[in-house]
Amino acid sequence: MKRKLKIILLFVIPSLGGVWGGHCFAQINYAKQMATTIMNQYKDSMVVKKYASHLEQDKLPVGNRPANWNYEIGVVLMGFERLAKHTGDNTYMNYTKHIVDHFIKDDGTIRTYMMEEYNSDMIPPGRQLLRLHEIYKEDKYKIAAQALRNQISWQPRNQAGGFWHKLKYPSQMWLDGLYMVEPFYAEYSVINNQPQYFNDIINQFVWMEKYSRDAKTGLLYHGWDESRLQKWANKKTGLSPEFWSRSMGWYMMALVDVLDFIPANHPRRNELIKILNRTTTALIKFQDAKSGVWWQVTNKANQDKNYLESSGTAMFVFSIAKAIRMKYLPATFNAALQKAYNGMIKEFVKEDANASPDDSVGRGQYHYMQAVAGAGLGGIPYRDGTYEYYVNEPRRDDDLKAIGPFIQACIEMELLKKK
Repeated sequence: MKRKLKIILLFVIPSLGGVWGGHCFAQINYAKQMATTIMNQYKDSMVVKKYASHLEQDKLPVGNRPANWNYEIGVVLMGFERLAKHTGDNTYMNYTKHIVDHFIKDDGTIRTYMMEEYNSDMIPPGRQLLRLHEIYKEDKYKIAAQALRNQISWQPRNQAGGFWHKLKYPSQMWLDGLYMVEPFYAEYSVINNQPQYFNDIINQFVWMEKYSRDAKTGLLYHGWDESRLQKWANKKTGLSPEFWSRSMGWYMMALVDVLDFIPANHPRRNELIKILNRTTTALIKFQDAKSGVWWQVTNKANQDKNYLESSGTAMFVFSIAKAIRMKYLPATFNAALQKAYNGMIKEFVKEDANASPDDSVGRGQYHYMQAVAGAGLGGIPYRDGTYEYYVNEPRRDDDLKAIGPFIQACIEMELLKKK
């Protein structure tokens, strides 16, 4: 009997590895490799100014790109923070401090930040300020974080109570905005013992889903204009016309991160978990049947010019993996998650065969490909939110908005595998 049992185990153990994809040995290594890619490409500062074309900035040499305080710092350095925690390697927090210190003056003011714009995109790096203050005890980080928290206090709201995405986008809630504001808002509330704000945080998710959820598909539309004055807004519903994967990815990541801070005994915590379950159930139905990843326009697989998109995919993989690990989602989602992770690696991860001329990218480094460079609604030039708009926005490799979630997705897959 003992001999037979040993033989059975020899066959069972490798098959368990197969369940975790053929890439199981490298989940955390992929995260480390992508972090190295970012540190090599952005040695001194990270986020560049916005241009009329998203790719204009890419024409400038890396060292000559003017830095700008922005949400892209926050999402990629969140990956670095979690990588530091998971590996115990201080390299990642040292890099975080180096990048953030590029913006934070000794008196706590934030270079390039203008509160009077009431731009929710400026809030996400506040999470790094909270962490750096915890580690280094320097007052400048606390003062800077307080400035961002003040913006939340004064951020304009629509009549429902939801935050405007930006002052220049009146009455509009975007899915993106939930990630921009709520995780920092929740963490700040915990650190400063302000539980009275949890209801406001939960309400933002509830209102966003209430007004943006499509009853037929269960998917969430990118934006909602309460005033219905925008050209992109449906005159009856106020909703933008299409489903954009990355916008739902922002919303999903915000949900799983905010749940870290809402107390387990909070009477409304389960509202967020139910939203997470509804949204995930809807998304799984639109997972690409062959590759397991998601399309740029979520519900229009294989239509002309639509493509498999890497940032939204990474956000979904991270969010679903974390939600399963934390038991917000049932284990029945595991198969879809594994297919998505394996597809993400196969479709979007590329190893460099050659060093670049300026040596910013070396042989053997890894890259994350095929992310949409950016997408929004309204503005100048005007973005109408149509299918043609989303599929024609330019794409970028090694985009911070994609690599940050990718790093976190790999960490969560590693944690889930160990669990």
